Amino acid sequence: MASLYSFICYHHLLLFLLAAAIAAALTTRAVADDMTHLHFYMHDILGGSNPTAVEIVKGPIALPSVPGINFGNLIVIDDALTEGPELSSRPIGRAQGFYMSTAFQEASVLLSVNFVLAADGPYNGSVVSVQGRDPIAAPVRELSVVGGTGQFRMARGYVLWKTHGVNDTNDEAILELDVYLTAQVP
Repeated sequence: MASLYSFICYHHLLLFLLAAAIAAALTTRAVADDMTHLHFYMHDILGGSNPTAVEIVKGPIALPSVPGINFGNLIVIDDALTEGPELSSRPIGRAQGFYMSTAFQEASVLLSVNFVLAADGPYNGSVVSVQGRDPIAAPVRELSVVGGTGQFRMARGYVLWKTHGVNDTNDEAILELDVYLTAQVP
């Protein structure tokens, strides 16, 4: 009798676990279906005749491990966002905000930026707000999508932030951005 009871309990447990696994897979699929993926390049130009990033505060403490960067440097940006890595490729919008050197031991910045998407594109003037820590020497950094407007109202998600290249002639960093977000559709 005990073995029949054990078999029934075991059978019910397996059915419950199978149902839970199916429900979890369906929930994960639904979240993935609601996610928007944006891919573009950001051009952060600190030098040359047309800079898009301007240092407004020079931090008082030089970082011995990172020449040219001081703890507390504050840079304001209005960087171009483009479809491809070339600055001449199709414009997507602008990255407007700031970043500040916030670590003594490494080159790491606190970044707060709005991706203002071009009015002639599919997202018609919408904004994605991003904030987070960017340890710039890491090959891939993850920052948080903390909000948005327009088609990205109340957005949540993340950005995979990669340095695509550096142009030494005008102190330009070309960043490749993959933005994954969900939003409350207006």
